[in-house]
Amino acid sequence: MKKILTTVVAVFALIGGMHLFLQQRANTVKTRSADSTEKLRVVTTNSILEDMVQNVGKDRIHLYSIVKRGTDPHEYEPQPSDVSEANEADVMFYNGLNLETGGNGWFTKLVETSHKKFNREVFAASKDVKAKQLTTNVKEDDPHAWLDLENGIKYVETITEVLKQKDPRNATFYQANADAYVAKLRKLHVEAQSKYLEIPQAQRVLITSEGAFKYFADAYHVTPAYIWEINTEAQGTPEQMKKVIAKINDSEVKHLFVESSVSAKSMDKVAKETGLDIYSKVFTDSLAKKGAKGDTYYSMMKWNIEQIYKGLK
Repeated sequence: MKKILTTVVAVFALIGGMHLFLQQRANTVKTRSADSTEKLRVVTTNSILEDMVQNVGKDRIHLYSIVKRGTDPHEYEPQPSDVSEANEADVMFYNGLNLETGGNGWFTKLVETSHKKFNREVFAASKDVKAKQLTTNVKEDDPHAWLDLENGIKYVETITEVLKQKDPRNATFYQANADAYVAKLRKLHVEAQSKYLEIPQAQRVLITSEGAFKYFADAYHVTPAYIWEINTEAQGTPEQMKKVIAKINDSEVKHLFVESSVSAKSMDKVAKETGLDIYSKVFTDSLAKKGAKGDTYYSMMKWNIEQIYKGLK
């Protein structure tokens, strides 16, 4: 009987210990789950916005970007994972200015599908930017405002205000990160503005495939010329080629450039016709893959500024 009682006590002790272990494990899992859901869930439409938000939110947010690096955001078809993340998002940032909502309007459809509302959960990072219009359709905005660092700073300021509003307990953290980041961007912007004035004006003509550099051109004292104006229109037509070649012949252009997110096929033809070479790839609609040069907004802009300067000079 004594042995039986001892065995029973041991069994109950084992069960009790196992129960306590399972309870502690359940509590740990529950805590981890709570910690992850406490983070603000943020979705961006492209890698440039993703990096801006990351610099402000850092590890206090859960961040997801829809259009992957190296992919053109003008025309995009959302994947099931994009829809899932949009459904769960507390905040969504998009560029606006005819980028995600132009063309096939893919982002507008995604917002409707996820039952989100513009200016409630969905915000345009370009809200405070003075838009430039397309020349082929003056009623439509040119979306590439981020290629002027002063506009990029406005994006960061808008992002910061939204994050502070949606997550006030981390407001001081977000603002401190934004202040440091803006100071870094502004320093690069000021340096670039004076740098380009060293180049003779006749050489300050920037030839690219897409006409994405209007904002850049105004900020850094260059004249933009291109084959087509925006990626949603016809590309490399005979008329477009004739026009850009005439522009090159009327200037003292030394080199051509091609964007990282488009095919070099049309620019190769321009190079062959004019005898000029393609000096470098430049970034417009997407950051480089992580680990490569141009994989952040700052390093992308630094690369563009330096490469274009060298190529024009």
